[in-house]
Amino acid sequence: MKKVAFYTLGCKLNFSETSTISRTFEDKGFKKVGFQDKPDVFIINTCSVTENADKKCKKIVKEAQKINPEGYVAIIGCYAQLKPKEIAEIEGVDAVLGAAEKFRLHELIGTFEKSPMSVKPADKVFATDINEAVDYHTSFSLNDRTRTFLKVQDGCDYPCSYCTIPLARGSSRSDTIENIVKAAQEIARNEVKEIVLTGVNIGDFGIIKGERKENFFDLIKALDEVEGIERFRISSIEPNLLTNEIIEFVAQSKRFVPHFHIPLQSGSSKVLALMKRRYKRELYQERVQKIKEIMPNCSIGVDVIVGHPGETDEEFKESYNFVNDLDISYLHVFTYSERENTSALQIKPVVPQNKRAERSRMLHILSEKKRRYFYEQHLGSEQEVLFEAEENNGFMTGFTSNYIKVNAKYDPLLINDIKKIKLCSINLDMLVEIEELEEVLTH
Repeated sequence: MKKVAFYTLGCKLNFSETSTISRTFEDKGFKKVGFQDKPDVFIINTCSVTENADKKCKKIVKEAQKINPEGYVAIIGCYAQLKPKEIAEIEGVDAVLGAAEKFRLHELIGTFEKSPMSVKPADKVFATDINEAVDYHTSFSLNDRTRTFLKVQDGCDYPCSYCTIPLARGSSRSDTIENIVKAAQEIARNEVKEIVLTGVNIGDFGIIKGERKENFFDLIKALDEVEGIERFRISSIEPNLLTNEIIEFVAQSKRFVPHFHIPLQSGSSKVLALMKRRYKRELYQERVQKIKEIMPNCSIGVDVIVGHPGETDEEFKESYNFVNDLDISYLHVFTYSERENTSALQIKPVVPQNKRAERSRMLHILSEKKRRYFYEQHLGSEQEVLFEAEENNGFMTGFTSNYIKVNAKYDPLLINDIKKIKLCSINLDMLVEIEELEEVLTH
C-alpha cells in the first residue's frame, strides 16, 4: 500500500479541494499519512494570492525531498495554473497540474513513479489554458477539522486590478442547489456540526455552464432545511452581492449563524475605483449598518489591502478612519504585492515597501482593538461553543456562533460538541476564558 501526504496552502476553498482529492487516493488503495511520515507521494495544493505563497511552495518541495528523496511530488492549485513551467523546473517536482487537470491526477499520472532525471520540465506539465477550466467539481473537507468547508462556487468574473484568481481559477461557475444539498446531507451523516460555505465569489453562485440558473439566496434557503447540521457559516461575500434579503434571512434562520466576512479592500472610494471594485464605500457602510440594526451581536470580518498603487497618504488615512468608524469585529489585512498580468501594474505612483509595511502595522493594531472591543461586549453572556479537536499545551479552543474564540482545558469529550458556556475574561492571546465547564455546561 503506497502512502500519500497532502499539504495545502491558501484558503478554505483549497482545503475543501485537497480533502476531496485525498479521498480519491484512499479509494484507490493509498494510505493517507502525515507529511513527515515518509510518504511515497506528496501532493502540494498551492495558492498564489501573494508572492510569499509562491516562495512557500518552493520551500515545501525542498522539505519533501529531505523527507523522502524518492517520493513523487505533484503540484496542483492556483500557482500551478499560473506558473506551470516555472514550477516544473524546481528540483524534485515530478508533475504540475493546472485548474482543469487537478481532479484528474490518477488518469493523467497513473502509477506515481518517480520521474527519471532525463524527463524534460515541459513533459511534467499538465496545464491547459484557463479557459479550459469549465467543469465544476463539488468538494468538501471531511475528517480533517471539526468544521467542514463546503465548496459551493468556483472561479470569478470580477477582474479586480490586483488579483490573479480569475487567471488561476477561470470564470464563475457552480453546481446545482440539488447537488450541494446532497453534499451537505452526506456531511451531516458524518456527524459534522458546522459547515462553512466557501468559494471564490460565493455571492455569485448560480452560474451553470455559462448561464445563470440559480442564486445564492435560494441556496441558503435550501441548506437551512438540511437536518443534522446545526450551523452554517458564510465564509466571505462581496458587499454588492450581500443583499438585504440575505441579511434578513440569516437574522431569522434556523441554522445560519450571525457572522459575515465582507471584503472591503479600501475605505477610499477613489482607491476602490482604481482597484476596479464594484461598489463605493457608502454601500459598504449601508451593509454594515443593516446587519447591526437587526443582528447587534453579529460578527463582521473585513478584508483590507494596503499599499495598492495610487493609494496616497491621504487616501490611506481616509481608509483607516472609515474602517475605524465602522461597527465591525476584526480585520484581515493584506499588503499589496505585484502580480504578473494584473492591471494594477500600470497604475502610478507605486507605494514604497516601507510605507506598505507601516500601513499594514497600523491596521493590524486597529484590528486587535476592534476584536477586543467586540469580545468585551459579550463578557458575562452565555454562548454556545463548538469545540475544536486540536490540543495545545493542555488547552483547546472553540468558537461561538458569532465567531468569538474561547479557551478551555482540553477534554476529548468536548471535541465536536456544542456546549453552552459563560464568557468571563480575555487572556493575553486574545482568547476568551470561560467559567469551569462543569458549572455551566448544559446538554
